[in-house]
Amino acid sequence: QVQLVESGGGLVQPGGSLRLSCAASGSIININYMGWHRQAPGKERELVARIGSGRSTNYADSVKGRFTISRDNAKNTVYLQMNSLKPGDTAVYYCYTENFRGVINSWGQGTQVTVSS
Repeated sequence: QVQLVESGGGLVQPGGSLRLSCAASGSIININYMGWHRQAPGKERELVARIGSGRSTNYADSVKGRFTISRDNAKNTVYLQMNSLKPGDTAVYYCYTENFRGVINSWGQGTQVTVSS
């Protein structure tokens, strides 16, 4: 079992920045990818970004060039730096982990990000 604790959401004006953090504990030896999904009201959950144990990254097209994912393996923590935020980025952001078989094996509780003037 992997436990995830997220922090860093909040309210920000368009064009602003936020950084999300997610710390993992428990059976961390099985973690390959760590990353973030998001879900806006009335929409399906979508992948935002992920980073592998070897530091390979994937981003949704909608956030490329604005969001940066990073990982501190010593702290078992993944970060999502979000710049140039838009109202369309408003959603609940969920941290997750994926094992080496490609199976998502843990979700965080979710943190609200609201981009509004």
